[in-house]
Amino acid sequence: QVQLVESGGGLVQPGRSLRLSCAAVESTFDMYAIGWFRRAPGREREWVSCISSNIGTTNYGDSVKGRFTVSRDNAKNTVYLQMNSLEPEDTGVYICAAGRASSEFECGRFEYNYAYWGPGTQVTVSS
Repeated sequence: QVQLVESGGGLVQPGRSLRLSCAAVESTFDMYAIGWFRRAPGREREWVSCISSNIGTTNYGDSVKGRFTVSRDNAKNTVYLQMNSLEPEDTGVYICAAGRASSEFECGRFEYNYAYWGPGTQVTVSS
């Protein structure tokens, strides 16, 4: 069982930045790919980004590509999502998830790729 806790959310003006953290209580954290998803009011959960267990592979959804950066520090059992140039459309609950990929170089963009989920952190982008 992998326990995940997100933090770093809040209210921010358009154009500003936030950094989210996803901390895990798990001794084998470095064996898991981590994905970020978000859920906006009235919309389905959307995949945002992911990072492979070996750090070498990162992927981004089209709506955040070029603005968001995912990274991880396996020594701290933490994954980060740096969000720049935030837009009102980025508002939502951001959720991190952990899953065992088929290789250390892969990370998935679908919910079924992940077995463990955090409760989420609210991000609101508004002037």
